[in-house]
Amino acid sequence: MEAILKYFPDLNARQKKQIEMLGPLYAEWNEKINVISRKDIENIYERHVLHSLGIARVLSFRAGTKILDVGTGGGFPGIPLAILFPEVSFHLIDSVGKKIKVVDAVAKALELENLTCEQKRLEAVRDSYDFIVSRAVTAIPQFVAWCRGRVVKKNSNKIPNGILYLKGGDFMEELLNIRQHSQVYPLDKYFNEAFFETKKLVHIWEPQR
Repeated sequence: MEAILKYFPDLNARQKKQIEMLGPLYAEWNEKINVISRKDIENIYERHVLHSLGIARVLSFRAGTKILDVGTGGGFPGIPLAILFPEVSFHLIDSVGKKIKVVDAVAKALELENLTCEQKRLEAVRDSYDFIVSRAVTAIPQFVAWCRGRVVKKNSNKIPNGILYLKGGDFMEELLNIRQHSQVYPLDKYFNEAFFETKKLVHIWEPQR
């Protein structure tokens, strides 16, 4: 929790309470349904919550923005972002029903009114969104192909609508295999914990015609 407040000191009382609740909620649910590795549950605030909020260090979403979280797993990055941006709409999907069960329970416990969740694959999604967020569910070219046609063209934020993809390691060759524009934000520029030395946020968007 201290790490969150270090980088996000302006959280209001409700947001602080919601983030404080995340640790106990996930510890409880992880005993029933394993959505976070056993070693990571002890580091949930750094490796999951703060990692998710890396997106918020790059972009502060404007009110009314619509965001789809693909392959959300236990609710990352969607749930931490929904706490931080209560006036932004989040839809979280995962193909695994038991993971969505956890997401739904956590969201209800936190009283997150700006979040919906659903057991669904991305190819079955018919709506379009300002941004699609995810934490490295597959190689970048594959993910870009999945997302095609699901991003609203009209921009309303400071950066173009598109994909915000949290990914680690060396993936520069993957970026060479897409035709879209991209920009990489190293997360160790924003967070000084060792965990973030190899972690990055990739913004991918269609070129203007």
